[in-house]
Amino acid sequence: MSLESIYRDLMSVSVMEDDEKKAAASEAVFTKLNRMAIPSSFNWASEILEGIHVKERGDRAALLWVDLNTGLERRYTYKELAEESNRCLNFLRANGVAKGESMYMMAPSVPETWFSNIATIKGGLVAVPTADTMTVRELEYRFESYPPQAILADVNSAKLIDEALKNIGVTPKVKIVLGEAQGWKSYDEISKEKATAEPADTKSSDIILCFFTSGTTGLAKRVAHTAASYPIGHLSTANIIGVRPGDLHNNLSQPGWAKWAWSCLFSPLNMGATSTGFYYGAKFDTGKYLGAIARYKVNVFCAPPTAWRAFMLVDLEKLDFGSLRESLSAGEPLNPEIIQKWKKSTGTEIRDFYGQTESTAMIGNPPWYKGKVIPGSFGRPAFLYDIGLADDQGNEITKADEVGHIVVKLDKWRALGLFDRYVGDEEKMKSVFVDNFYYTGDRASFDEKGYWWFVGRADDVIKSSDYRVGPFEVESALIEHHAIVEAAVVGSPDPQRWQLVKGFMVLRPGVEPSRELALEVFQHCMEVLAKFKIPRILEFVPELPKTISGKIRRVQLRDSEQARKEKQEKGPQEYFYQDFPELKSSAKKS
Repeated sequence: MSLESIYRDLMSVSVMEDDEKKAAASEAVFTKLNRMAIPSSFNWASEILEGIHVKERGDRAALLWVDLNTGLERRYTYKELAEESNRCLNFLRANGVAKGESMYMMAPSVPETWFSNIATIKGGLVAVPTADTMTVRELEYRFESYPPQAILADVNSAKLIDEALKNIGVTPKVKIVLGEAQGWKSYDEISKEKATAEPADTKSSDIILCFFTSGTTGLAKRVAHTAASYPIGHLSTANIIGVRPGDLHNNLSQPGWAKWAWSCLFSPLNMGATSTGFYYGAKFDTGKYLGAIARYKVNVFCAPPTAWRAFMLVDLEKLDFGSLRESLSAGEPLNPEIIQKWKKSTGTEIRDFYGQTESTAMIGNPPWYKGKVIPGSFGRPAFLYDIGLADDQGNEITKADEVGHIVVKLDKWRALGLFDRYVGDEEKMKSVFVDNFYYTGDRASFDEKGYWWFVGRADDVIKSSDYRVGPFEVESALIEHHAIVEAAVVGSPDPQRWQLVKGFMVLRPGVEPSRELALEVFQHCMEVLAKFKIPRILEFVPELPKTISGKIRRVQLRDSEQARKEKQEKGPQEYFYQDFPELKSSAKKS
């Protein structure tokens, strides 16, 4: 059994129509992968992208890129995609960049981002995806801890990069800009290079990707992935997504965080599909983006929860989603009411799935769960991983409906999609790899049917009196209210109960905060939540703090809440349960 045969087998499985056969065949492929010895050397760009797809479907579409603001389209076949990537690699080599050296990429989702990513893989370089929202200070931290040998950036990012490089005294071998900038080489020069390039002899254990995680707490960690862990590991992601050869696949995410690599690069190109990039610039227009999904007849669409919530404000009935087969959400579990509305409007279920920067897709609702998706559940463990729950003492939980830490079990096999290490942080490694478990830092439970339910980050769990409250269930209850678009729930310091459940809420356009609205929200929560989960404080805010990947930064809300409590400050639109006498009679019934 070879890696090439694994890829081919999974492509064959992807087009099966019989759900039971597809599930069984998928499990069989991953069982083989989990048991096989991985070759000592592996180069995904040459062996899979070129060795299978360019060779066998070279004239088929690999990348469709559209500027939603201007209508400009750029299309590349598999052959052309490989050629452009080879030119980029040759240019890097001509400027002295060698195997094992780092290349930062701080550019928007444009075709050159695909070319440069593939070039680094084929050349055995270490790609460092970097969001174009970084500040000079954040860049300084990154450049000091992991100096760049090469950089790709757009014009606006180039200015920030130059300032950060000057401040810390680091000089890369080459700086490439999309456009023109003093001291930078224009990407246009790459077109002069040859369209063929020799692949680097990369060991499967060689580091080829280094992500600075956006995280909800602390400074960004450096997550290192190998020549095997992401290219091969994302067969799990492609399997859960349900992407097939020839599909048009769209993922709404930006370069700089892992989900772009997951679902714009590896998942579609692993399977011989077409990756689509819809560029929207500084302002995200939900109607325009969904219009492109319909107009270009996208088959598979993945978006984060924040986007799905925004899509609910679009008149979905005016768009034709007849080509859409798969709809997915990842990042944080999606609220049930959104899943129900999307299905009613488009005929497709939004299937939740779960993973991390440190992994590929680990838990999810695969295509054969259609009609079996339970809104609010993020599915079952993927075949590539041996997933379990552990209690606070490190004992595996085997009973249903008990909350524990999500762990990857390592005693039978080490899941191929799991990251190699946190670069330069042995203490962090020791804290997450304990007794044949990898601790994800997330908490969940599973029910008697084997479906998993997300509770929240381990450090997000609220301790109120003798109760532990996960934020997700309370957030789901809040956004069921017609006036609320987004919600985040944290613990607010309290001298009697340790913490009180507090909800921060963003209202729909045109809705104004008021005492009357706060009363409505309190009453709604009393109807749908257990008494100990009801928020005791509500605050209307214009927006919620988020990471670059769109995850709510509850840690920032907790820190600001702590500071305000110490100063005894109250927000302008903050309301307390105890100040509503109207709730007292209702409380007796709850």
